[in-house]
Amino acid sequence: KVSLFSFLTDWSDTMNKLLVVTVLVSLFALSAESFRLPRQTEEEQGTISAITDKIRNLYGNTVNTANEYLGKLKGMKLEEKVKNFYYETSTVVGTYAGILQDQFYHFIYPQQ
Repeated sequence: KVSLFSFLTDWSDTMNKLLVVTVLVSLFALSAESFRLPRQTEEEQGTISAITDKIRNLYGNTVNTANEYLGKLKGMKLEEKVKNFYYETSTVVGTYAGILQDQFYHFIYPQQ
């Protein structure tokens, strides 16, 4: 059971990281189409500083949105549901594997 717990913990950490990366890439891809800078004269703001400000705002919005999504997912208690599902499934599979092993043994070595 210790290895099962460590497996679930590692799997959960990996899935959380994968989820964050997926959300960030998705948000970036969806926002890339609308990434247009308004035309400004050089007196108001330089081109490089305008691009830098826009990228900072985009990054900040992406991080905030990803944090909101993660907060909503943690509220659903998905980790607990996955752990329970894995435990119940492994218990059932273990039981049926034992039954099949016993049947196979009696098939090969019938009692006399």
